[in-house]
Amino acid sequence: MPGTRVTIKDLAKRMNLSVSTISRALHNHPSIGAETTAEVWKLAKQLGYFPNSVASNLRRRKTNMIGVIVPRIDITFHSHVISGVEEVAYKMGYNVTIYQSRDSLEREVAITSILQTNMVAGIIACLALETQDCSHFARFNSQKVPLVFYDRVSNELEASKVIIDDFDAAFRVTQHLINIGCKRIAHIAGCLTTSIFSARLEGYKAALQKNNIPFDQNMVCCASNLTYEEGGRCTKKLLKLPEMPDGMFCANDYTAIGAIQVIKKNNLRIPEDIAVAGFSNYPVSTIIEPALTTIDDRAFEMGKTAARMLIRQVEERDVNIASETIVIRTDLIVRDSTRRQPVQP
Repeated sequence: MPGTRVTIKDLAKRMNLSVSTISRALHNHPSIGAETTAEVWKLAKQLGYFPNSVASNLRRRKTNMIGVIVPRIDITFHSHVISGVEEVAYKMGYNVTIYQSRDSLEREVAITSILQTNMVAGIIACLALETQDCSHFARFNSQKVPLVFYDRVSNELEASKVIIDDFDAAFRVTQHLINIGCKRIAHIAGCLTTSIFSARLEGYKAALQKNNIPFDQNMVCCASNLTYEEGGRCTKKLLKLPEMPDGMFCANDYTAIGAIQVIKKNNLRIPEDIAVAGFSNYPVSTIIEPALTTIDDRAFEMGKTAARMLIRQVEERDVNIASETIVIRTDLIVRDSTRRQPVQP
């Protein structure tokens, strides 16, 4: 039957059997004899029949589809999270559909409407940079659709979360720069209306305060999208200060690499003149020269954890599971961009 989808009705007509008999045979029901079941499967394969999962889901009001909302697939962090989600979901019999908000609130709202219509089993989401009001996610709570946030999360809604301690990670990076002798440490910050980037700024400031280094607002440059270009732009600005920095902590690896390129073009040495550290441990951090000191935020593990949390909620839907927050441990990875001898106290 070229050009058309083969249905159970087509099989029933060809075999002169009832639709219900064909359906039971395709589900290997014990009420249908082994010979008939084998003949039904043989014809189904011959004609290219496959089940209409959409219709089945409509009847059961249930799917095995997980919707994942990410800001940008081309950001290494999110692609690693997706890989972690898919690894767990595949092993547990779930499929994953990816949606990009591209950091747009409008797109994020539209995606939640699509997911509501498609009756997904559950949702894993990282908020867009533009998102301040998360009320569009409330529809899932009211419909008892499990929801897990990761990285950029909502504190307004009752939902499980997988995060890292951005404050602590930033504190440790800054303390490392201080330990190797940096006294004028700049920070290339992310969008400060987003909690993870404001936490990184506060961690940086806390490390300065602990070591009696005055905070200088001129040493902070905000990069809204944290691109290579913004890292370069901020570094050019910081190098023009009356006293240029001798250390830089960047809110992600892309901006740190942009900073390294500008520093080298100005014939300054890394780490002797300016030590540079990033955040996220993207693969490119090992390729740049010198290799970049950074925080490994364990994005793959974050994705796996979010998937496990979500699937547990899906499969124990009748059990009253309280929302929980899991904090993933991060690691400071020291490479050549900050490899100076530690300063003796």
